[in-house]
Amino acid sequence: MPWELREHAGRHYAVLFHYALPDDAWAVELSEARPAPANSDAEASHLPGTAFLAALVPDEDPNLEPTVRVYSPDERVVPYEIMCWFMEQVADQVERCRVAFEQGEPEARE
Repeated sequence: MPWELREHAGRHYAVLFHYALPDDAWAVELSEARPAPANSDAEASHLPGTAFLAALVPDEDPNLEPTVRVYSPDERVVPYEIMCWFMEQVADQVERCRVAFEQGEPEARE
């Protein structure tokens, strides 16, 4: 599952991409990234944490609207810059899914 990292004001955030079978959609998840374990073989310094925002992007029917789910029992502050970055990632995924659907491609994420 590919992910992207971004640092903002000393905190690290991750956007993770994966296919959500129960929803028949691509999931784009935002989380606060956690430091990678010292004994990890991971090349990244941080790994995605537990998602607190997830956008679901349907890939089989372009008429279905993407949705955003909030997963947080506690109040969470998301910096504006990070929210914009997340929504840009979601918009890119929506575009990839729609183009792939039009071209008859089975996968919309590299």
